[in-house]
Amino acid sequence: QVQLVESGGGLVQAGGSLRLSCAASGIIFSFVTMGWYRQAPGKQRDLIAHITRGNNTNYADSVKGRFTISRDNAKNMVYLQMNSLKPEDTAVYYCNRATAPWGWGRGTQVTVSS
Repeated sequence: QVQLVESGGGLVQAGGSLRLSCAASGIIFSFVTMGWYRQAPGKQRDLIAHITRGNNTNYADSVKGRFTISRDNAKNMVYLQMNSLKPEDTAVYYCNRATAPWGWGRGTQVTVSS
């Protein structure tokens, strides 16, 4: 059974930084392209970054140049370093497989104040 546990969210002022972490279990993690998603109130959940098993990365235009996704296969962890945060980054952030997501974890709330 796949388990995904996100952490590291919080309240931060615009321009600040946060580092999110995701612990995955129940999968052969190193084979999977992992992604970070976010869902703002009243909006759909969107994939904003993903990282392949070979550490190739891709980002949505809205976060490109500000966010960095990384992974540690030995620890079954995925990270999202978020810099230069903006109020529009406020959302619940989730990690999951980048294609055909499994069941969702609880996510971690990120709130950016102006």
